[in-house]
Amino acid sequence: MQKSQRLIQLIMMVNARKSFTVKELAGEFGLSTRTITRDLQELSELGVPIYSIQGRGGGYKLLQERLLPPISFSESEAVAMFFACQSLDYFSSLPFGDGAGSALHKFYHYSPSDVREQIDRLKNRVAIYSPYRLMSPEILQTLLQAIMIRSVVTIDYSSSSGVLKRNIQPIGLYASSGYWYCPAYCFLREEIRQFRADRFLSASLNDSIPCREDIEQKTLLNKPEKDHLEQKVLLLELTKKGVWQLESNTRFASTIQRNEDGSGTAAVPIAAEDVHFYADLVWQLGEEARIMGPIEAIAYIEQKIESMRRLYSRLND
Repeated sequence: MQKSQRLIQLIMMVNARKSFTVKELAGEFGLSTRTITRDLQELSELGVPIYSIQGRGGGYKLLQERLLPPISFSESEAVAMFFACQSLDYFSSLPFGDGAGSALHKFYHYSPSDVREQIDRLKNRVAIYSPYRLMSPEILQTLLQAIMIRSVVTIDYSSSSGVLKRNIQPIGLYASSGYWYCPAYCFLREEIRQFRADRFLSASLNDSIPCREDIEQKTLLNKPEKDHLEQKVLLLELTKKGVWQLESNTRFASTIQRNEDGSGTAAVPIAAEDVHFYADLVWQLGEEARIMGPIEAIAYIEQKIESMRRLYSRLND
């Protein structure tokens, strides 16, 4: 076996293990411990993050950020991956750290010149826009890491009740309208709740609290909804433009009934505790949408209108 082939196999082998010894590798490759030690030293100089464990029973380990073995991509796959990573540029914060940007640079730098030309022609011509929301990338990374390694997270969370310290077990992360959301089991409330990432003031892994096995089985696809809570129906009258605006919102799209002239109505089942949240979404449509019920939503909008009236009336005093 050529040395280059041996080094590639060695990379793949150590990546698949949490720890290993020179003697173990020497036995599997049929080589001397001296040769394997020299190979490991060479891999370390090439950037493979190997470090030695001192003392009795020691050996070698990889740092947390391991290197993956070489993967071949077709030209169309490389362009697709480049565009997928580039589309994330419109998010203010991401849970991937510098990983997306670093991967993007590698795809571009190591692609043939004609593929790079194709990619260059795509720049600033195809985009997936997302509203810019300010939040902490470090907190997003902590939440993502907790999901990957199955860890509880201790958070300081800002809500209408003030800042509360909680321990949560994240189920997943998803983005909607520029915001990142984290459905998680709350050990304080003993139920699954939805947390908005921009309201996290701090987040740290907490391995002193064991994860619940039943929560580990949950995903974004099978997490419980709010059907067990008191329910309301948000009734809307929509102009033609209002229908067009709400059809792109997954919270409303499936409930819209379109009239012949393009206007429409919607009956949106919601949890009673979310009335103000949904009313705020409709408020953004201005005169293109009118709330017909429930009465709590109408009263909330009337209160907002009165507050706006007082605000602007002072400008004329």
